[in-house]
Amino acid sequence: MQAVPVRATAIPSVTDALRAVESLLLSSGQRTARRNAWTAVLEDRRRAKDRVETEYVLEAVADHRS
Repeated sequence: MQAVPVRATAIPSVTDALRAVESLLLSSGQRTARRNAWTAVLEDRRRAKDRVETEYVLEAVADHRS
């Protein structure tokens, strides 16, 4: 009985597939702009989370002093 040959290449992830499609459809500058925009969105979300946490802390301090 012979062993079944093992596949040498990895199955691409969904992310890899989307990046491949992106590279076919968008020019390099457009890809860079899209990635920069997404990075800005993530940073805005992080800052919003920080603002909410700061608000909770300030309210707690104000309640403690009352």
